Amino acid sequence: MEALTCIIVLNWNGAEETIACLESLAPVMVKGYKLLVVDNGSTDGSPEKIRKAFPSVELLCLPVNLGYAGGNNAGFRRVQEMQAEFVIFLNNDTIVDAGFCAPLVETLRLQSLAGMAVPKIFYWDRPDTIWYAGGVFRLSTGLICHVGLRQKDAPEFDRPGSTEYATGCCFAMRCRDFEALGGFDETFAMYAEDVDLSLRVRALGKSIEYVPSSKVWHKVSASLMGHPFRKLGKKSFGALRLFRKHRAWSGMVLYLLLLPLRLAISLLKQQFARRVHAE
Repeated sequence: MEALTCIIVLNWNGAEETIACLESLAPVMVKGYKLLVVDNGSTDGSPEKIRKAFPSVELLCLPVNLGYAGGNNAGFRRVQEMQAEFVIFLNNDTIVDAGFCAPLVETLRLQSLAGMAVPKIFYWDRPDTIWYAGGVFRLSTGLICHVGLRQKDAPEFDRPGSTEYATGCCFAMRCRDFEALGGFDETFAMYAEDVDLSLRVRALGKSIEYVPSSKVWHKVSASLMGHPFRKLGKKSFGALRLFRKHRAWSGMVLYLLLLPLRLAISLLKQQFARRVHAE
């Protein structure tokens, strides 16, 4: 029996984004792959719109919004019922390359100590610009950042290898590993749950593998578009929850000391975006 890989796409009031994502996934849906859309308590008619556009895709409708962690955990419970071997978590605000799945799954097949596999991710509106080419994380200093962020794609980002954390935007795992870890920690409302999961994967002695032959394009922060301070607040609460959980007190202090700088940068970005829009 061929091993099954299930792709979970989480939707919340984003039918248009989800439908575009599903359209890009259509070439991927070959033998051995199954797609599950989890609607996270949408109030905008998303389930009906998605069913109309993709009547053959399985849709799991949750009665309330359980957040990123809770919604994906609910989807994973359905994946367990399918007896899948691999699971890929994919944001709905993404467009994927037709061949993005195979390199991720193959990495997990061939590398027994690989706990997670994550693709190269570009900005959707700047398709040759990197959003994620690996992750850097330091508990002691509070540093959490993407390798290659906002840089033009280059040969240096084509080297596969271990990285420090996988982004929740898109990554693959063996179902048995995700189950053994208890899934996402649902005390994280939004942001940092991916770093927390990565830390728990590494605590098992497994690696996180960056796989640049797998490519995804991300419509960055589509769910919080136009709310930069709200996004900063959610990221900060997530980071502080992460530092507290893992008892990284020095990281927490340094993160808080740098918070005014992050706020100032966010304000400047918002003003620049308004100026560009006005022109």
